[in-house]
Amino acid sequence: MRRFVNSLCASGLRHARKAAVASLAGLALLGISASASAQEIQITGPLAGAPAVRKLRLHREGRVEVAPNVSFTILDEYQRTIMPGLRVTWHPTDYLGFGIWGGYGFQYATGLTDELQTKAVDARACADRSSSKACRLTEVNLTRPGTNLDGDGNATSDRTGNLRDDQLGRIQWIAAPQITLIPFRGKLALFASLFVDTDVNIFLGPAIIGLQERTTCGFDEEKNDEGIPSCSNSFELGGRITVAPTFGLGLNFYPSQFIGFGAEWRGLPFAWNPSGFDNHGGGNDKAFPDTAVNGDDREFKFNSMLTVHVSIQFPTQIKTTD
Repeated sequence: MRRFVNSLCASGLRHARKAAVASLAGLALLGISASASAQEIQITGPLAGAPAVRKLRLHREGRVEVAPNVSFTILDEYQRTIMPGLRVTWHPTDYLGFGIWGGYGFQYATGLTDELQTKAVDARACADRSSSKACRLTEVNLTRPGTNLDGDGNATSDRTGNLRDDQLGRIQWIAAPQITLIPFRGKLALFASLFVDTDVNIFLGPAIIGLQERTTCGFDEEKNDEGIPSCSNSFELGGRITVAPTFGLGLNFYPSQFIGFGAEWRGLPFAWNPSGFDNHGGGNDKAFPDTAVNGDDREFKFNSMLTVHVSIQFPTQIKTTD
C-alpha cells in the first residue's frame, strides 16, 4: 500500500513540473509574437506631414514692443513708491526678447510713518539742544523742527522736522536692461465663447537704481569724523546709485493684432537704509548702534514691485505661421 501511494505522489510531481514548463513556454511565445507584430502607424490622407498648429499668430516675432506702464512697490515699511515708466523690447523670435525698462518714482507715506510723525516727532516737541530725556534718547534717529548745525555748531539750514523730507530713504529712479523669455503661450476662454491670445514671460537683468538716503553723520565706515556733523544735528537726504539684479514674471493678453495689456511682478534685492536709523556699526560683527549713520546701517531688503502695462507692437501687421 505504501509503495502504491509513493508512486502516485511521484507521478503527480512529474505532471506539475510538465504543466509549469508548458505555461512558461506559452508565455514566451506570446511575447515573441507580440513583439514581432508591432509596427509603426503612418498617418495618411490630408493630415500627413501637417504641423501641430496652423495659422498661429506671432505677436512678438520680428516686432518692437513699446509698453507704457506704472509700477507699485509692495510690503514697504515707511514709504510706498508709485513709478510711471516705459519698457521697450525687440523680439527676434516669438520666444526671446532684448529690451530696457525704467521709471521715475513718487512716494507716499505708510501708516507706520504717519504714526511716527505724529507721536514720535510732533508730540516730542524737541527744540535744538533740548535737555529732556526723550529728546536725548531719540536725537540720533528722529528728526525734529529747528536748524541744522554743522560740526562746529554753526547753523546751516532750516529743518522741517518731517520724516519724509529729512531722513526716510526712497527709490528715485530705475533703469534696467533685461532679457525676456516666453516659455508658454496659448489662449484663454471666457464662458467658452470669448477667446484671447495669452502668453507668460520671464525676464532678468541688472538694474541701475537711483536712491535717496539719509546723508552720513557722526562718522563714516572707517570711523573718520573729520568734517562730518553729529547725527543729532544732521537730518537731510543725499543721492546714491547702486546696481542690483532684477527678475520677474509677467502675464500678457493680446485682444488685437498690435495692442495688448498685462501685469508683472518684479524683484529688486539690494541693501539700503529706508528708515535713516542708526541700525548697525558697533559691537560684535557691527550688529549694534554706534551713534552714527553711514553705509554700515544699510540692510538687505527684497524689494518687490507690481506693474500694469499697455503694449503696442510695431509693425502693426501681425505675422502668422503656415
